[in-house]
Amino acid sequence: MDLSNKKVLITGGSSGLGKAMAKMLIEEGAKVAITGRDEEKLNEVAKSLGARAIHADVTNESDVKNCFDIMQNDLGGLDILINNAGIGSNLKPVDEIDLDEMRRVFEVNVFGLALMGKTAAQIFKKQMSGDIVNIASTSALKGYEGGSVYSASKFAVRGLSQNWQADLRKYNVRVFNVNPSYVPTAFNNPTREEREEKDNLLTSKEIAHAVVSSLKMDRRGYVPELTVHATNPF
Repeated sequence: MDLSNKKVLITGGSSGLGKAMAKMLIEEGAKVAITGRDEEKLNEVAKSLGARAIHADVTNESDVKNCFDIMQNDLGGLDILINNAGIGSNLKPVDEIDLDEMRRVFEVNVFGLALMGKTAAQIFKKQMSGDIVNIASTSALKGYEGGSVYSASKFAVRGLSQNWQADLRKYNVRVFNVNPSYVPTAFNNPTREEREEKDNLLTSKEIAHAVVSSLKMDRRGYVPELTVHATNPF
């Protein structure tokens, strides 16, 4: 599928995976809008990429509505939604789970993603076409010590992706679930700075390449789930 002039909305697009996907899609000729909560950083990144900045919190219903209004009014509609916004959590064993932290993580990683997906699906069903990319994690494939909160949120994302695939295929809507393994980015970094890349670990570019390559597949087919591991992280 040719991505030229495709209208793309990427949540959490001002750093890391979101920024890398935006850059690669723009290079493919797509019209891209990115969202973020840090307005100053968002505007700076959007300007450097040539993207449309939308200051938004995916957990806020009025912000979400505004995202889709801007896509319609400024970019002419929506072809692809990439649900990338997410937050991490502290590693804690089950007997020390902080329910307030768990609610906060699920609010962004699950409920915000679901709200974006719901709104996009309403548009895509009417136009009988569209793509949704949900960025989950290899944490959605297997639990790990101390990972109850974050891992469970990503298991939920993976479950939503599978159900949306069942809901939307008959409307020619493709739903991709992407499970990146560890990528050193600003994600969950207290300083909010990008982490240093390492030769043996994935970078945001590999994930962006995997996503863009999947989207470019002819619409008669799609990749329901894509897991990306570093070749030799040891």
